[in-house]
Amino acid sequence: MTLQDLADRCNATEECYEFMLAYAAQGLARDSGSGSGEELRRLLRRAVTALAGLSEAYKAAIAHAGLQPAQRHEVFLAVLDRDCRDALAAMELVLAQPVISSQLVDNLNASIHLRSLLTDLFLLDEIVKLHQAPANQAISAEL
Repeated sequence: MTLQDLADRCNATEECYEFMLAYAAQGLARDSGSGSGEELRRLLRRAVTALAGLSEAYKAAIAHAGLQPAQRHEVFLAVLDRDCRDALAAMELVLAQPVISSQLVDNLNASIHLRSLLTDLFLLDEIVKLHQAPANQAISAEL
């Protein structure tokens, strides 16, 4: 698992959240028969897949990239794992509904579980960017 793989997982979840914000604003009573409803379910499934095992992926990326201090990253794994499990439970509950209204998605967006996870992902995404920047600068310098 590389830092880029980790960033891709974060991006899939962030993209889903951004779409959910727009979906919630539409005021739809149901998702069936709506192109945006199909897209919502697709993005939610993609985010659920990206979040499954995210803390293990982060642990592997820590080892692969040699992130330091490793102990600080490893301590954060427990936070990330808890927040992923909580947000996944809420996201999977929404996906299991036969109808997904804009109000339901708005409530999911407001969920403290999803917000905690998103904050974790924003933090991880920035860490990944910081560690990728020196590698990208080294490659540019070689060219």
